[in-house]
Amino acid sequence: MADAKVIPFDDDRSRARRRPGGRADREAAAVRALPGPQQAHQEPEGGRAGAGDPGAADTAPGASSGAGTGAGAWERKLAGGLAFLRRRITGDYEVDEFGYDEELTDQVLMSLLRPLYEKYFRVEVKGVENIPAEGGALIVANHSGTLPLDGLMMQVAVHDHHPAGRHLRLLAADLVFVLPVVNELARKAGHTLACAEDAERLLRSGEIVGVMPEGFKGIGKPFGERYKLQRFGRGGFVSTALRAGVPIVPCSIVGAEEIYPMIGNARTLARVLGFPYFPLTPTFPWLGPLGALPLPTKWTIQFGEPIPTDGYAPEAAEDPMLMFNLTDQVREQIQHTLYKLLVQRRSVFF
Repeated sequence: MADAKVIPFDDDRSRARRRPGGRADREAAAVRALPGPQQAHQEPEGGRAGAGDPGAADTAPGASSGAGTGAGAWERKLAGGLAFLRRRITGDYEVDEFGYDEELTDQVLMSLLRPLYEKYFRVEVKGVENIPAEGGALIVANHSGTLPLDGLMMQVAVHDHHPAGRHLRLLAADLVFVLPVVNELARKAGHTLACAEDAERLLRSGEIVGVMPEGFKGIGKPFGERYKLQRFGRGGFVSTALRAGVPIVPCSIVGAEEIYPMIGNARTLARVLGFPYFPLTPTFPWLGPLGALPLPTKWTIQFGEPIPTDGYAPEAAEDPMLMFNLTDQVREQIQHTLYKLLVQRRSVFF
């Protein structure tokens, strides 16, 4: 299998949906040229066929064009799928230097996550317009749920609901990039290591970057501490935003805390396996694989008003007091919004 072409991250093509005139465009044009309903039933130039037109007698008075419409749609879908497979096999697709594969993310990974997002968790999104339409921004969110599904649902929310169709690049923990299969999928989906250098480079390149400063302390906390934010570390995300001069967008997620109610932690087993914690829930591990099924809670994701950082001097990123104040401001805004959403929530599941 041929290797994909690696596009330099600061190249404008790495942020384009598709290169105009490229092979993908030619194949897409060929797909659109397939006979569809608009072509199969096209009228002659002189207007509608009259009674004496031989073509007018070919269609019975009660005939329906639904079959032709369905056939044309399926033909286009099949041709598009074959074109996609051809590009994957020949390596005629692009990835940036972090391993992000935009085509695979848009056409496959988002399609796999979307049923979970729309049908299972029934995510409601608020304030997505607070994310800038262009340029870099740092989204800072709470973290919960025992497994990091909240980050993936936030990624779908930005991808599907932002008016400018922006993509979210998540910063992930080291553990993600040492797990087989998960490592490769995370890179393809645009995730990268949670370090200041990678985050700053993405932000300076005009990307939307997501970070969850609570880390394992957030997703691994007991059920009794749900919706109580843990420490946000030393404010490294604020320093990164200040150096890049991008706004910070607080994000509050309600619903993830209840998908795996963590009632215990098998610490010895966690140390043996090399995990930060090993969750015990009312269903896991007692019900085996069935116990790993998340509860179908109702989610709300709200993006708050952005906090600008471009008004600070370059040396502000080294001011510990400023970083502490901004970190506390972001944390308080997320916590306040969580409480407000919880008060408005009718039920965990509806």
